[in-house]
Formats: sequence, structure tokens, C-alpha cells
Amino acid sequence: MRLAAARNLLKVWGFVIAVCAGLGLLGWSGGGYPLLSSVVFCSLLATAAAYWYADRVVMGMVGARELLLAEAPLVHSTLERLAARANVAKPKLYVIPDGHPRAFAAGRGPRGSAIAVSRGLLGAAPPAELEGVLAHELAHVRARDIVTQEGVVVFAAALVEATRIGGAFQRLLIFLLGPIAAAPVHLLLSPKREFAADRFAAELCESPHGLADALLRLELAGELVEFRANPATEPLYTINPFEPTGLAAMFATHPPTEERVGRLRELDPDWREKLRAA
Repeated sequence: MRLAAARNLLKVWGFVIAVCAGLGLLGWSGGGYPLLSSVVFCSLLATAAAYWYADRVVMGMVGARELLLAEAPLVHSTLERLAARANVAKPKLYVIPDGHPRAFAAGRGPRGSAIAVSRGLLGAAPPAELEGVLAHELAHVRARDIVTQEGVVVFAAALVEATRIGGAFQRLLIFLLGPIAAAPVHLLLSPKREFAADRFAAELCESPHGLADALLRLELAGELVEFRANPATEPLYTINPFEPTGLAAMFATHPPTEERVGRLRELDPDWREKLRAA
């Protein structure tokens, strides 16, 4: 897990340096050293602000608000227990006020993070499945996946939203900016991060079946209910909530749910016999 965290930090620094270098090159070509200095300084200032406040930006993008302890004491106590096991500070808990079941994590890492769950997930998931989802998101927090995810998601989402100013030329702008937005997503976010988070969640919960059942429930919900949001936010969620077509297909980073469930079941190879005996 420490190796994964170090790798994610290196990815973030590489991404920041690449963006600053690209903007600096534009500044140099447009106005020489004075403009280059201004552009690089503003880029570094924006990077620092993003590091400290990206979680709030992401929560604002999905319309989440903080979930008070009195509203869901069981969810808070479950998260606190799992966070103690994972050796991370208890994340702030947010709720997304819509019925589509989903969850994601954001923040700076083990010492400062937040987890958002939707009303749909709170209403549909049994305690064991909700525990599995929370443990999965805590795994991303512990490995600092959230730092990398936030950076590329905010960058990609900003480019996708920028196409809206094109009016009649919006489709052309999407055609031009879509691949640019999707490139860092696929370059920096490997599907392996989801397998690693699943394994760690199974260890935290002392069973892989709660998360496996939750993944199947979330997959079924995605087939029954159309999900609409900025497709660049796909890497944030526990599973891919978008239809894998059109623009959304460009940002898909999650491995197939069936493969993830199969790997989780393999962690407890005798589960069928236990189920028959129960």
C-alpha cells in the first residue's frame, strides 16, 4: 500500500510539472520570459489551491452536502470503525441528494479526505454491502488514489465543460478536446487500482462478499436507471455508472464488474458450500 501511495504522488507531481511546462511554453511563445513567469506562477498557485480544496470542488460538482451525525449515526459509526482499522483519519461524510446508488472518495489522502454516498445507496444497500463500499473507498484514501483521481478528473471535467461555450461548434470542440481530456485519465489511472482497493476492502471487512454483492447491486442499478453527469467524473465512482458509449466510453477506467466480483469470490473459495450449509 505504501508503494502504491508513493507511485500516486509521483504521478501527481509528474502531471503538475507537465501541465506547468505546457502552459509555460505557451507563455514563452506568446510573450517571452515575463509572461512565462506569470503563467508558471499562476499554475503553481492553482495547483496548491487544488491540492487543498479539490475535494470541495468535486463535492460541489455532484451537489453533495455534509451528512450530519444525527442524520445517519450508523453510517458514521461504521465509517469510523473501518477508518480505525485502515489506520487513516475518519473522512468527512457527504451525501449526494439523488436516488442513483453510488459513492466516491476525495481529498488529500489518509490525513484529510471525504467520502460521498448517495441517498439511493443509503436506501438500497444492506449494512454489509454499505460497509463493503465504504471500505473500498477507504482503500483509495489510504493508497492516495484520490489525489491522482481528483487532479485528472478536475482537469478533464473542465475541458469537457469548456466545450459548452462553443454553441453550434460544441460537437467539434468535443471532438478536439475530448481526447486531450481523456489522455491523462488513462495515462495516470490504471484499472489495477480498483482490484487493489477491492482486496483491501475485503481484508477490512473480514469478508469479500459484502462488497461483491454491492458491486452487483450497483451494476444492476446502472442498467435500470440512466445516469447523467459529466462523463469525466467516471474514475471517481465505485463502479462505472455511465453507459459505455459515446463520450463516456472515452473516460472509462473501471475493469468489468464481473471480473471484480469473480476475484472477490476467489478470496473465499468455499463460499458456495458455506451458503448451502447456512
